[in-house]
Amino acid sequence: MFDVAGTGAGTGGAGDAVAPSAQARSCAAGLTTALDGLLEVGPDGLSDGDLAEAMVDLRREQARLAAAVAELTLGLVLALDRRIPDNVADLRAGRWNKKEFSKARGLLGRTLGLVGTGQIGREVATRARAFGMRVVAWSRSLTDETATVLGVERLESVLDVAREADVVSVHVALKPETRGLIGADFFAAMKDGAYFVNTSRGEIVEQEALRR
Repeated sequence: MFDVAGTGAGTGGAGDAVAPSAQARSCAAGLTTALDGLLEVGPDGLSDGDLAEAMVDLRREQARLAAAVAELTLGLVLALDRRIPDNVADLRAGRWNKKEFSKARGLLGRTLGLVGTGQIGREVATRARAFGMRVVAWSRSLTDETATVLGVERLESVLDVAREADVVSVHVALKPETRGLIGADFFAAMKDGAYFVNTSRGEIVEQEALRR
């Protein structure tokens, strides 16, 4: 599930349950195939060279999947900022409102807040910097040293991300400690007009809080 929302006025509305891209599905299928092949033979039936090659294949598929999700994330951010779904809907209805849909604030100089800095979060950070965005981040395992290497600013808490960011993007695995991580206090702390994008599991976000 993908949660995509804006808070406050002038965000262009919100969307929910966006379908994954064909690229993401392809990468996920490749990762599943690699895993199935490894499990079918079993580690005892593999030479050291075969096992090393299988692990390389797994890492390659993981990298492809991370890149695909990162691209989807930036696509959703751009769609929110440029109000692309609204623009397309109007155009299909025979309305051309160039003045209204030229009001995008743009990404240059704005702040992206990452919740989670695993492989996907790091890929998102790289792409966000290419758009000229400042990137701040929080993760339980993120250190100042790692943040410097990634080119991001480490924040002390998930609520600090909410307060700092013009765009929030969530990239954490679903675990008992992350279920409901993003709740009413997080959304209350967000800037007016900020965007919220969740391309991780839906259960990480308290859905009732998101709807409010």
